[in-house]
Amino acid sequence: MNAISLLDYAGVAVFAATGALAASRKQLDIIGFLFLAGVTGIGGGTVRDVILDVPVFWVVDHTYVLVCAAVGILVFFTAHRLESRYRWLLWLDAVGMSAYAALGAYKGLAATGSPVVAIVMGMLTATLGGILRDLLAGEPSVLLRPEIYVTAALAAAAVFTAADLTGLHEAVSSVLAFSIAFAIRGGALRFGWSFPTYKGRPGRRPEDIP
Repeated sequence: MNAISLLDYAGVAVFAATGALAASRKQLDIIGFLFLAGVTGIGGGTVRDVILDVPVFWVVDHTYVLVCAAVGILVFFTAHRLESRYRWLLWLDAVGMSAYAALGAYKGLAATGSPVVAIVMGMLTATLGGILRDLLAGEPSVLLRPEIYVTAALAAAAVFTAADLTGLHEAVSSVLAFSIAFAIRGGALRFGWSFPTYKGRPGRRPEDIP
């Protein structure tokens, strides 16, 4: 298994675990676990492949769906052992996001040859699964948390693209991109790194508009 394939399976499995953890926090049944694991594990990659107009990865290889199902079942029987499931969700999300940022950039570059498309695809692949998970599970969205999130995926996708274009081996490019993303997102979770927020007057509520 090469570095890209390893990132692909790892990203799917880790994201699926975060979806199943979200299901455990909502005390869903086994079908709920499988659904959230599947949507989170393959959601970002599905949208990426549809946009790139390439065969959807899990349709070509059903193993990805089986990985999501296996992870969902495993978490169903073991989630109660975790002391803080939301903390685990956030850190596993950071791992999955880091892996998928590099993978999305790789697939975007392979499909189009465009560095811009590669970076956008890396960012999209890395963040959309977590956003869908939080939306469906009614969890606080990782996108709206104060710590840096999308920027970590953007940085990783840019690093992978730049490294690949300079001729580095894909394994080296992947490790660099993963390390950058996890360092940024991990630092944000551990130390609360964030950008300055908008300080102007908030918008009026719809009901207050004449």
